[in-house]
Amino acid sequence: MRRALLLALAVLALPLQAADLKPFSASYTADWKQLPMSGTAERSLEKNANGTWSLNFKASMMIASLTEQSTLRLDKDTLLPQSYHFERGGLGKAKKVDLDFDWTSKKITGSDRGDAINLPLNRGVLDKSTYQLALQHDIAAGKKSVSYQVVDGDEIDTYDFRVLGTEKVTTKTGQVDAIKVERVRDPSQSKRITELWFAKDWDYLLVQLRQVETDGKEYVIVLQDGTVDGRSVKGN
Repeated sequence: MRRALLLALAVLALPLQAADLKPFSASYTADWKQLPMSGTAERSLEKNANGTWSLNFKASMMIASLTEQSTLRLDKDTLLPQSYHFERGGLGKAKKVDLDFDWTSKKITGSDRGDAINLPLNRGVLDKSTYQLALQHDIAAGKKSVSYQVVDGDEIDTYDFRVLGTEKVTTKTGQVDAIKVERVRDPSQSKRITELWFAKDWDYLLVQLRQVETDGKEYVIVLQDGTVDGRSVKGN
């Protein structure tokens, strides 16, 4: 249960213009509807001295913790992951993933829970963190449905999303106008529900996430505070 909430917190390549990437930082609170249980998370994007970008995520909940780090770069306006690290601890089932994206040899190598990973690498393939950044910018570009090829364990899976409409979301900073998106799953394969809200006036920063598990348990993640390109996020 705690592991599921931490994974939902983490939910916090396709063509991208370099000018569209803006540094951001955001902190979130998370609440499990059926239990007196809460957590916090932080997510940030920053540009490195060598021109690459670092996308970082940290979450904590009671004695549990989760970290996720991606390094990426832009080449001819295409987002290319360089490395990916994921680590979860304090939950009984620890997990660690390390991936290296070698664009010269066109290979993805690394390990997932001790198992060796060796996959072909083509433009358009993303890791579990950078696809969220691609989604954020595709929604900003006005796309109504998108699909991503994402490294998931020892295979490359397809993640599908569609836009549901616009809604106002109440955050710790006030109300913000947001685009509501849902992950599209085959109902015969999974009954999980994942809904995300992206702030229209703040470079489509993720401001809320709702997840319903197959057993009916529900949790919601909401923006506490954040900055986009140096500006503090403020609602109405």
